[in-house]
Amino acid sequence: MRLDPQAALALGLLRLCWAQVNFAPHFFDNGVGSTNGNMALFSLPEDTPVGSHVYTLNGTDPEGDPVSYQISFDPSSRNVFSVDPNFGNITLVEELDREREDEIEAIISISDSLNLVAEKVVILVTDANDEAPRFIQEPYIVHVPEDTPPGSSILKVHAVDKDTGSGGSVTYFLQNMQSTKFAMDRHSGVLRLKPGTTLDYEKARAHFVTVVAKDGGGRLRGADVMFSATTTVTVNVEDVQDMAPIFVGTPYYGYVYEDTIPGSEVLTVAAMDGDRGKPNHILYSLMSESDGAFEINETSGTISITQSPAQLQREVYELHVQVTEVSSAGSPAAQAIVPVTIRIVDLKNHPPTFYGESGPQNKFEQSLYEHPPQGEILRGLKITVNDSDQGANAKFNLRLVGPGGMFRVVPQTVLNEAQVTIIVENSAAIDFEKFKVLTFKLLAIEVNTPEKFSSTADVVIQLLDTNDNVPKFTSHYYIARIPENVPGGSNVLAVTAVDPDTGPWGEVKYSLYGSGADLFLIHPSTGVVYTQPWASLDAEATARYNFYVKAEDMEARYSLAEVFVTLLDVNDHYPQFGKSIQEKTMVLGTPVKIEATDQDAEEPNNLVDYSIIRVEPANVFDINAHTGEIRLKNSIRSLESLHNITPNGVYTWSLEVQAKDRGSPSLSTTASLKIDITDTEMLSRSPMDAFLMQTKDNPMKAVGVLAGIMAIIVAVTVLVSTATFWHNRKSNKVLPVRRVLRKRPSPAPGTVRIKWLKFNRTKVAAKFVLREDAPNGNCNSQSQGSPPPPRAPDPPPPPRMVPRTAAAPWAVPTVSGSLSPPQPQCSSKPKALGSPMQSALVAELRQKFEKNNVASKPYF
Repeated sequence: MRLDPQAALALGLLRLCWAQVNFAPHFFDNGVGSTNGNMALFSLPEDTPVGSHVYTLNGTDPEGDPVSYQISFDPSSRNVFSVDPNFGNITLVEELDREREDEIEAIISISDSLNLVAEKVVILVTDANDEAPRFIQEPYIVHVPEDTPPGSSILKVHAVDKDTGSGGSVTYFLQNMQSTKFAMDRHSGVLRLKPGTTLDYEKARAHFVTVVAKDGGGRLRGADVMFSATTTVTVNVEDVQDMAPIFVGTPYYGYVYEDTIPGSEVLTVAAMDGDRGKPNHILYSLMSESDGAFEINETSGTISITQSPAQLQREVYELHVQVTEVSSAGSPAAQAIVPVTIRIVDLKNHPPTFYGESGPQNKFEQSLYEHPPQGEILRGLKITVNDSDQGANAKFNLRLVGPGGMFRVVPQTVLNEAQVTIIVENSAAIDFEKFKVLTFKLLAIEVNTPEKFSSTADVVIQLLDTNDNVPKFTSHYYIARIPENVPGGSNVLAVTAVDPDTGPWGEVKYSLYGSGADLFLIHPSTGVVYTQPWASLDAEATARYNFYVKAEDMEARYSLAEVFVTLLDVNDHYPQFGKSIQEKTMVLGTPVKIEATDQDAEEPNNLVDYSIIRVEPANVFDINAHTGEIRLKNSIRSLESLHNITPNGVYTWSLEVQAKDRGSPSLSTTASLKIDITDTEMLSRSPMDAFLMQTKDNPMKAVGVLAGIMAIIVAVTVLVSTATFWHNRKSNKVLPVRRVLRKRPSPAPGTVRIKWLKFNRTKVAAKFVLREDAPNGNCNSQSQGSPPPPRAPDPPPPPRMVPRTAAAPWAVPTVSGSLSPPQPQCSSKPKALGSPMQSALVAELRQKFEKNNVASKPYF
C-alpha cells in the first residue's frame, strides 16, 4: 500500500518532532528510613558531627544522560548542608540544635543540563540529650520560724531541661542527705523539714541546702550521658520567744564590811533574754529571804544594803534574784531565778605578810649562775611569811607564779608563820642566753576564810653567764666561686660563727682544717678566708677545693663548717694544633680533619671554632667551623676541575688555618697546612702507593704496620728454630727405618742371595762412620799431634741382576742408623777418629749388623 505524498510528509514531520523531545530527570523515592533518594521524610539527630555524610541524592534521566544535583535554602536561614553535584553526597556543614531549630526546609534539584526538576523537602532534627537541667527563679531564699512543725513544706524549686523524652525529665535530690534537717520530693521539687527534726534559732540562724536536679539520661554522640545542675537554698531561721532569760557572770558573791554605809551597792546581777533575735525587756526582783536588809533595782539588777552592818543578824545571806521577761504586749513571759551569796566580813581578819632580814618586804633579789644543780636551794633569799590572825584565819597556801617548772617553793601550806625556801626544779631551763632576769610572784592566799585574803612578793633572780655554749656557724657549709687568676692574698669568703656566751667565753677564734686548705688562710678574728700570698690557682689542674673551717672559744669548745671553693675558669689557654697537621692527603669526596685542643677547664673557653685564613694557589675548600673537617667545594668534583683552576697540574695546596676559642676575650692560634689532593684511581695503581698515600697523613700508622710485619717474621723464625732443635735432639737415638718390600725375579736363588748378602753387609757397615766435631767447633782447626783418621774402604760393586719381565719386583729390608746427628761439614770427606777404642767399637757394630742381616731372611 502506497501513501500519498502529503501523508508521507506528515508522517516524517511527526517522526522528527518525536526525535527532538527530551524527557526531564526525576528522583527516586525510596521511602522512610532510606539514606538515598529524594530525602522524603528524612530525619537527622542533632548531635551528628559536622562534616558527616548524611544522605545521598539519587535520581535518573529517562534518556540516560548524566545528571547533577543541587541543594539550596531560604536566604533567611542557615545553609546546613552541602551536596556533591556529581554524586549527590550530602554533607552536614553546620552544627544542629533541635532546641533552636527542630526542622530544616531545603530545595533539592536534579538536572540533565536541559531540564531542571526541583523539590521542597523538610528534614526533621531529632533530639539528643545535649542539654542540662537549669534552675529558674534563682536565688532561693526562704525565712522559716524556728517553731515550724516537722514535715512542713518550706520551698519549691523548679528546673527545666529543654530535651525531650527521658533526657527532658528532671528529678531532684539533696546533695548531703544525711547531714541536713531537710528532705526533698524528687518529683515535685518541694523542700520539707524532716520528720522528727526541729529548727533552733539559738543554735543555727541559717541553713544552706544544696539541691541537685538530674535529667533522665539519653544518647549523645553514641554514648549514654546524664546531666545535672545544682543550686543552693538559703533557709533563714526566725527567732521565736521560746527561751528563758539567761544570767551572765554566775555565780554571784558579795561582801559587806563592818564600815559599809547603808544604801551602798554590794553587787550587780545581769541577765538577758534567751531569744536573741527579738529579745524582750527584763525586770529584776528579790525573793523574800533578805529580811529587808537588801534591795534590788528592777531594771539594772544592782543589789544595795539597806541597814547598817552592825544591825545584821547573820554572817551569810543567801538571796534569790528573779528575772521576768515582759512581752511586747506588756504581759509577763518567761522567768528565771539565780542564787546570790552575801557575806558580812569581820575587819579583824588580816592578810599574810612577807618579811625580809630588815622587816616587811615585798621584793627579794639574788644573783645566780645559769644551770645550777638540780635541787639547789637559793640561800641568798631570806624570806619569812606571817599571818597575825589566829585559828583558821591564819592558814594559807604559798605558790610561786612565773616561768613554769624552774623552781618550787617549800612549804606549800603555812599556819601562822614559816621560813620560805625556793629550790631549783629544772636546771636546763635556767639559761642565761634565754633569760637575763627571772621574775616570779610569791603568792600567799588564805585557805579557810571567806575573804580569801592574799599577799604577794616579787622574787627577782639575776642570772650570771657561764661557758655553756659551743660556737656555731651560721651555716653548715659555705660555697665560694672565685676566678682562677685572682692574685695571691685575695679574699675568698667570710665565715661567721656565733657563741651566745658573754665576755671572753663568747670570743671566737677561726682556723682552717683539712688537706684542701693548703692554698688558703683565714683571719683568726674576722673569719675572712683568703688565698696564700704565693698561691697560684689553676682551674685546669684543680677546679674545686674542699676543707673545713674551725670556730673555737677560749676553752677549746669548737664546731666545724665545710667550705667549698670552686675556681671559675678564665680563658688563659690558646688552642693548640696536633703535630700531624703539617701535611695531609685528601681523596676526592673524603674530608680531612684538623683538630686543636684548648686546655681551659670549662665551656665556652675550651670550645674551638675553625676557619681558613689563607689558601694558595686558590681557595677551593670549605671548613666546618665546629668539627674542623675540610672539604672541597661542591663545585669541585674531579681532578680535571682542579686542573682548570691550576693549569700547572699541581694538586698541592698550602693553607693557613686558624683555631679560635669562644672565651671572652677570645684566643686564637694559626698553623700552616699542606694538602695533597688525589682520587681513588691514583690510589689503586699500586698497593704500596696506596698504602703510602693513606699513611702519609699518619706516619705512626705506617710505623705500626711495619712493626707488626717484623714481629710476625721474628715469631716464625723462633718457631722454625725451636722445631729444628727438638727434631735434632730426638735424632741422637739409633732408630730403625722401615722400607717397602718389593718382589723382583730371582733366577739363581742360591748364588744371587749369597752375593747380595755380602754386598749388603759391606754397604751397611760402611754407613757407620764415627764423626766428631773439632774441640773448638771450627772445621779447619785440628789438633797438631793427632794423625789424620784412616779412610773407610769403598763398598764392592752391586751384583748384576738378570731381570725378569714376568716376575714382580722384590726388595729386602735394610737397616740404617747413625750414632750422632749430622753436623755441618767443611769438606765432602768425613774424618774418622783414630782412637783404637773407637775403631774397636766400629768393628763390633759392623759385626752385629752383619749378623742381624744374615739372620733376617727375606721372604719372596
